[in-house]
Amino acid sequence: MNTNSFKRRRDNESHESNQMVFGIRAIIEAIKSGKEIENLYLQRGLTGGIILELRALINDQEIGFQLVPVEKLNRLTPKNHQGAVAFISPISYDKIENIIPSIYEKGEVPLILILDGITDVRNFGAIARTAECAGVHALIVPSKGSAQINPDAIKTSAGALYKIPVCRHDSLFKTAKFLQESGLQLVACTEKTNDYLYQPDYTVPTAIIMGSEENGISTELIRIADHLAKIPMYGEIESLNVSVSAGILLYEAVRQKIALK
Repeated sequence: MNTNSFKRRRDNESHESNQMVFGIRAIIEAIKSGKEIENLYLQRGLTGGIILELRALINDQEIGFQLVPVEKLNRLTPKNHQGAVAFISPISYDKIENIIPSIYEKGEVPLILILDGITDVRNFGAIARTAECAGVHALIVPSKGSAQINPDAIKTSAGALYKIPVCRHDSLFKTAKFLQESGLQLVACTEKTNDYLYQPDYTVPTAIIMGSEENGISTELIRIADHLAKIPMYGEIESLNVSVSAGILLYEAVRQKIALK
């Protein structure tokens, strides 16, 4: 198999079963009709009135996009894409600003999970499955630098991604500050502390932050966290899979809530 064929297969597999829309006007109409855009690729150097209309629309809707060479688009589809290809998300995204008030109105204690830079689709799906089982009210992910929500993620989540709200925001820092202002404590799971995960009180409104295995949690989120919490490690391997780590923290929160009853 030559290199170009491999790249084409890899690009297609990464979006398997996600609905593709190509052509500038078609993408404009998809956005206007309320479709959630999972990924948007625009050819570098495109000019003209219609591309300006699309750029204005995606800026207004705060839709992330990538500027790519035409070869990338040609690998995604051999058809006349006009320099623009989009993939429709299989889920609808929410805004955490709308979810937090509704949790309080129902008399429940918010438990939110922030995923900072989790890019592996299967890890993301596994975390979503555990979060739904543990009673998490919502997942928060960044607009850029997060795993695609595609059929593979849905399958790994055992359908949990259809049940638990997923909120996508441009700035996790601003979103975390909003949560603090809404009465939630931030608990960051990190090795950069001497405090174990058992010390915070998870029976109060809480947002747990998990970072990627490669880079951990961003420094700006670490700085504003109310608690830093690490998982005790006694073996020779230095870290756990992030989906396992998320499960450990979430079920400490579950344990504490059960003990409170």
